[in-house]
Amino acid sequence: MVQNVATVMAELEPEDFHLLSGIEHGMRFSRWVAEGKLPEFSRLNSEEVDYRIDRCMDRDLLERKTIQYTGYRLTFEGYDALALRTFSERETIDGVGAPLGVGKESDVYEARSYQPLALKYHREGYTNFREVRKEREYTADKEHRSWLYTARKAAEREYDALETVYPDVSVPRPVDQNRHAIVMERIDGVELSRAELESEQVVGVCDLVCSEMAAAYDAGYVHADMSEYNVFVASDGVTVFDWPQAVPADHGNSRELLRRDVGNVLGHFDRKYPRETPDIDREALTDALIGGSFDGVREFVE
Repeated sequence: MVQNVATVMAELEPEDFHLLSGIEHGMRFSRWVAEGKLPEFSRLNSEEVDYRIDRCMDRDLLERKTIQYTGYRLTFEGYDALALRTFSERETIDGVGAPLGVGKESDVYEARSYQPLALKYHREGYTNFREVRKEREYTADKEHRSWLYTARKAAEREYDALETVYPDVSVPRPVDQNRHAIVMERIDGVELSRAELESEQVVGVCDLVCSEMAAAYDAGYVHADMSEYNVFVASDGVTVFDWPQAVPADHGNSRELLRRDVGNVLGHFDRKYPRETPDIDREALTDALIGGSFDGVREFVE
């Protein structure tokens, strides 16, 4: 599990960040940065580099390998520290609080500011880079990419999607993005997978989720990873989150991906609320979401 680097930020000095930034630069060319390259990349002398390596290693911001040659790379904690420092310099956030959610591909924390915010670090590619590269379109044509690239591109892709669809679609309001991290509005609610809906609420909530998919398509995006695990349900409606796999509506596979999203959403309601969920023509529903004619799932009962 990646540790919350906010606890050590106050201990770090500008020269520590020079070293971390230098290693980040070097990782553009190889997964491990040779020790001899560090003075050049960090613009620190050799003695200073040795001192900063020890400080950063003690705080788990770096990893070392000694096979063939001595090399270093950032840990996710080191990459987090660089992003967090940038957000601090921009005055985007004042601090980091408790975790809101921890998963395989992202960690989300409370972010302190003048309003409730959330800080999301993307984790794609660190432990299973080959599998992520195979699944993620933005790495499919690259022969060699580090997990830094994979995670950063995921954050950029998600932030672009949020900026495009907000506020026409009920998504967290995007605030800032740097490297693999996004600052966004904090959303309160219950994950659809854990929500216990009353019988009379089931079709209505399903309608709300489908309406958001229709609005997203009209705004130019297909979520492409819809499920009961990335929808929050609250008293004032639903919010769709986790958009790193989103594709433009004019993408060649957009209809297929939207059809899959429809299947995932309806599949959840079918499984959890079989009596309340009618049999829906998923192809016709998908066409209605694309065509802007959606007005409720009951219109598509088979």
